[in-house]
Amino acid sequence: MEDRVISANLMMEEDTLEFSLRPRFLSEYIGQSQVKENLKIYIEAAKLRNEALDHVLLYGPPGLGKTTLSNIIANELGVHIRTTSGPAIERPGDLAAILTNLQDGDVLFIDEIHRLQRTVEEVLYPAMEDFVLDIIIGKGPSARSVRLDLPKFTLIGATTRAGLISSPLRDRFGVVSRLEYYTVDELSYIISRTADILQVGIVGDGASEMGRRSRGTPRIANRLLKRVRDFAQVRGDGIITPDIAKEALKLLQVDDLGLDAIDHKMLRSIISHFRGGPVGLDTIAATIGEESQTIEDVYEPYLLQIGFLQRTPRGRMVTAAAYHHLGLTPPEDTL
Repeated sequence: MEDRVISANLMMEEDTLEFSLRPRFLSEYIGQSQVKENLKIYIEAAKLRNEALDHVLLYGPPGLGKTTLSNIIANELGVHIRTTSGPAIERPGDLAAILTNLQDGDVLFIDEIHRLQRTVEEVLYPAMEDFVLDIIIGKGPSARSVRLDLPKFTLIGATTRAGLISSPLRDRFGVVSRLEYYTVDELSYIISRTADILQVGIVGDGASEMGRRSRGTPRIANRLLKRVRDFAQVRGDGIITPDIAKEALKLLQVDDLGLDAIDHKMLRSIISHFRGGPVGLDTIAATIGEESQTIEDVYEPYLLQIGFLQRTPRGRMVTAAAYHHLGLTPPEDTL
């Protein structure tokens, strides 16, 4: 799974390069027009009142720009940002150390916030609501509670699984925004922008060829551009043309809709072994040799989005659209 070129998860070697490609202000940010417009108003209002911005929760599939937006918010506010993640905060003391080192108006960004420990989460409630920190000093009968005042900060939480965030935590966010998949035009524009930064030439519909296969995700679009750039330099003259893009993506086994060999394997397995379904998730996992959690979190979302797979009370079913895409004839009773 980690080697999939169309995986929306950030690969370790991409971290530094992706950071250099990120826009720094809302005016440079492409897509997510509704979220962007709302944030622009909230940020401007907070600056006019000279107050900290309300706490912000960003959720949606991986690779859509949640981390980028958090940095943009800090830049627009003109404040510092402190970045961490849910799994990295193991004890309440870790969170206390971070909070007490913030300045007035600063942004604290917690990625994968749904993975916070419950004990850490309970410390976060008064910090978000009243900007205070309750800590216990000592043990046993001599233990006493001390309340520390915190600077007025803005917490930005990001998650790919909003349903796993507890209600008390979710209710403390004043701004809740869902990031949607990008259109092909938006992805083509992002690819062209990245190509300019990387000084890669693209002619014709080369950007659109990659945009169509990027599964609505900017991170995948930029990764495809880098792989096609390699191909263009070795097999061509360094310029990405539509033909070069098609040939490179064919070698990468990414089809016209952004499906790769694993997607094809999953769909064909359901069709050949279970007549298109319905079939249970655990059975699919055993058939293709993958974990059920990985299928549900990584493979399924895009197949569901484009209408190639359906979830029913009896299990997963392959739709007629998937049959046609694979060049197969669907049974008469297929949806």
